[in-house]
Amino acid sequence: MPTNKRKIVNDPVYGFIHIYYDIIYDLIEHPWFQRLRRIRQLGLTHMVYPGAMHTRFQHALGAMHLMNQAIEVIRAKGHEITDHEAEAVNIAILLHDIGHGPFSHALEHSLIENFTHEHLSLYIMQQLNEQMEGRLDTAIEIFTHNYPKKFLTQLVSGQLDMDRLDYLRRDSFFTGVSEGVIGSDRIIKMLNVVDDKLVVEAKGIYSIEKFLIARRLMYWQVYLHKTVLAAENLMVNILKRAKYLALRGEKLFATPALEFFLTRRFGQENHSRQEIAQMLEHFLLLDDSDILSAIKVWQQHPDRVLATLCQQMNNRRLFRIELHNQPVDPDRIGQIRQRVAEKFSFTPEEAEYFVFEGTVWSDTYNVADDQISILYNDGHMVDISEASDMLNIQVLSKVVKKYTLCYPKNV
Repeated sequence: MPTNKRKIVNDPVYGFIHIYYDIIYDLIEHPWFQRLRRIRQLGLTHMVYPGAMHTRFQHALGAMHLMNQAIEVIRAKGHEITDHEAEAVNIAILLHDIGHGPFSHALEHSLIENFTHEHLSLYIMQQLNEQMEGRLDTAIEIFTHNYPKKFLTQLVSGQLDMDRLDYLRRDSFFTGVSEGVIGSDRIIKMLNVVDDKLVVEAKGIYSIEKFLIARRLMYWQVYLHKTVLAAENLMVNILKRAKYLALRGEKLFATPALEFFLTRRFGQENHSRQEIAQMLEHFLLLDDSDILSAIKVWQQHPDRVLATLCQQMNNRRLFRIELHNQPVDPDRIGQIRQRVAEKFSFTPEEAEYFVFEGTVWSDTYNVADDQISILYNDGHMVDISEASDMLNIQVLSKVVKKYTLCYPKNV
């Protein structure tokens, strides 16, 4: 093991990122964290924005870098953050996404039903804590909202957490979508703590306005882009069909880790500690390459549905996708399915893999979840929705829900 663990990482977004704690170096070097190098941050967004090839590994380091800036600012304003707490909150933000599976959010529930990446991150942190003899205890308390200093949890998970500040700036950088550019440095410098809550000094109000607008624009221009949704739905249906065949006993090419999940169903209920440990063991061997190699081989599978879906993915022949404000007429869906079944000689059940509906939604600012409070010089505080004379908070806080319809372009 190296004796000097205080390393410097050169990041394209921030420049030099410093590793200040030996345990952070040890966690970064751990195989479970190194796996994040092989998981794309934005799933299949590179199908639309070719530069979006950055990884969860880069994002985790970036969020940790911003966390260290926030700690320095808050300490300089007279609030106590002990060295132990600083180390713990660094660990919490570094590991906040370690539970992501292949292609991040795109396949969140395709391999393991009813388990979110947050659930898996906690399980993995608990196992790392056992390996490191309890040194992650405080980090887990912060991650699970159980630590007495609530503002530390807000830095990890809140309206202005370091996760959001990094992914907006980083995703904007790698996609080239300038609407997502935010002043993360300015926002962090304006942070303060009042009554154990994270607040923003009034001088930073314009940076917060830009942050909220950037988040809204990035969701509909990048994260929920129509073509990105079409690609993600295609990949979800590939795994759905592969799992259907595998559970029927058909042999499919797959890495051992992928085969484990194709031949089993995992929900969150009724699983023993031993079963969850076994599931995690295989999950931590999965990354994007398992899925990509399987799709490449499945193009030649005798099952026409699976082969056709995989050929569409490999050759970027994506679904046509419509976004509607109201649910799609079931009769129209049935008519399109019938045309697909007739054109490609599929059964009605098989046609459902090529013609299907769904929903997508986003909200920019949820007041009930965690408010952004603006602190004025005289000490009084006002929610950003009242302090801003530019933002229409009714629009920003509204949940925007769209109904989708996917089907082949040549139908």
